[in-house]
Amino acid sequence: MRKELPEIVRADEWVPLVIRTDYTDDAAWREVVAALERAVEGEREWLSVAHLVEDRRWDGVTGDEAVAAAVRDEKLSVVFLADGVTLRSPLRPLLALDLGADDDEDLDPMYYQELIDSPQPREVRVAPDAVHMVHGNLQLANVDFPEFVEDAAAHPDGVVRDVTAASASPGSLPHSGP
Repeated sequence: MRKELPEIVRADEWVPLVIRTDYTDDAAWREVVAALERAVEGEREWLSVAHLVEDRRWDGVTGDEAVAAAVRDEKLSVVFLADGVTLRSPLRPLLALDLGADDDEDLDPMYYQELIDSPQPREVRVAPDAVHMVHGNLQLANVDFPEFVEDAAAHPDGVVRDVTAASASPGSLPHSGP
């Protein structure tokens, strides 16, 4: 790791962790936060729509560095990064990183060589309106991370969307979600 990153202390394991790693466009960041807020409007009284980490010590952090820092939280299954792609794209897709992707490190090669040779995908882009759906399903183990990657691959832009939000927004193409 190139630098020591601050520890992340979340108050609620059911709130997605979103780390800002790009500080080039404050207006775009505010759009990401607003989109996260819109995604949960009327759902329940949220203390926070997400655990937002906005600390310049995270500026320029890579996915691998973020994963190494986030795995300290044993109850966390996925972390979302607001990186340069997020801030430059009109869709504002966050980079979702699977924290359980290294679970095959201790597998016995005699029995699990196929899994070892073909590692599962570790990342996928997620629209802000789908962050809570992805996080919640991974926390509950309802859906595996590769299923979200497969869902994203079915779309030309490779981004996971919330099926209910996609059907409600004008111009969105409906799709079969996880």
